[in-house]
Amino acid sequence: MKCFIHAAPLQGLTDYRFRNSFAQLFSAVDYFYAPYIRLSSKKEIKKINIRDISPKNNVGNTLIPQVLTNNSEDFLLVAKHIEETGYKELNWNLGCPYPMVTKKGMGAGILNKPDAIVNLLERVCSATNLKLSIKMRLGNEHPNSILSILPKLNDFPLKNIIIHPRIGKQLYKGKVDLETFEKCLNLTQHEIIYNGDIKSVNDYRLLCKRLPQISHWMLGRGLIADPLLPKMIKLNSDEYPENRYRLLLKMHDLLLYEYEKVRSGDAQIIMKMNEFWKYWSYNFQEANKPLKKIKKAKSLSKYNQAVVELFGEYLN
Repeated sequence: MKCFIHAAPLQGLTDYRFRNSFAQLFSAVDYFYAPYIRLSSKKEIKKINIRDISPKNNVGNTLIPQVLTNNSEDFLLVAKHIEETGYKELNWNLGCPYPMVTKKGMGAGILNKPDAIVNLLERVCSATNLKLSIKMRLGNEHPNSILSILPKLNDFPLKNIIIHPRIGKQLYKGKVDLETFEKCLNLTQHEIIYNGDIKSVNDYRLLCKRLPQISHWMLGRGLIADPLLPKMIKLNSDEYPENRYRLLLKMHDLLLYEYEKVRSGDAQIIMKMNEFWKYWSYNFQEANKPLKKIKKAKSLSKYNQAVVELFGEYLN
């Protein structure tokens, strides 16, 4: 069975600068998803979102914008902009687990209200030409929430449904609930995309064995930590290429260059890069000293010295 890789949206990380840098150096991602769009208090799409999904900033990538809302009017306002921008698909986020979102009844916070989900879809499906897809969790507090939602979604022409088999209250902690995920497969007529804890080729193999019906896989944190993972999954290979660390260094340098252009002051730039190092450090588990220097750096010169020291231990 052919394998399709979807790159998950991570708010604050996977903007167009990350996506373009990734695509320049690595391959095997079939679809990128943009971090979610929310309207401002003035019911306007924020400039940062407009810039992020602008076609001129996403040349060569198959990008799918995403909306976070529980309001059909807001949904359609975003959909109108998406369609006018030239996109054919919009993904609805029903999976964001963070309390600041769920307490407002959005993201995973709406999963305890199946009727609200149905009502919104009834309104928007007849009012837009866009293909709609959904990204969701099993529930916010209870994993069985999804079992009452999925049959209701069969009435709508969704392109696919992405399921992360955790509840919102877990955030990203604890194990994924594969038993409930398997129950989901019998309740839907839509194509299901699996998302959650694919951090290695072996993780993918184990999931393939357990879920032979699935051909579409979404990678999030695992893709940021290991940009080579999508290609290795498609090759079904555990072997890293010889230039692994040179590619990682190039990825780092491309992102650093991009953020130096748009962020002012060493502290802002270093803070942004350290968001990525929370994931990249996975590749340097025996280099605690230079990793600590990167984290503690107060100036770009000290930061760059630490990066050179770190990669010097791994490059031939």
